[in-house]
Amino acid sequence: MRRSATWMSQLDERIIEHLAETSWATAATMARDFCFTASEDRIEERCRALQDAGLVAPIYDGADMFELTTVGRLYLDGDLDADSLSRRSCV
Repeated sequence: MRRSATWMSQLDERIIEHLAETSWATAATMARDFCFTASEDRIEERCRALQDAGLVAPIYDGADMFELTTVGRLYLDGDLDADSLSRRSCV
């Protein structure tokens, strides 16, 4: 069972699940996906929050394409309590 952090939202869960299925994606491609009801800007904001926590990362420096990290995979598999992650910025 996944243990999400208090700062996480349902959208964060969908982003992490989507990245596990697709390898990588941009906020724009996720916003066009029927599973998402959030705007591109909101998805981008949540991707940056997940990046700050180490759950996702840009595929290269400065990219707007995100992929799931090893930490993100551990969280998805229920092997990591997201509240234990430190974040560089407040969300």
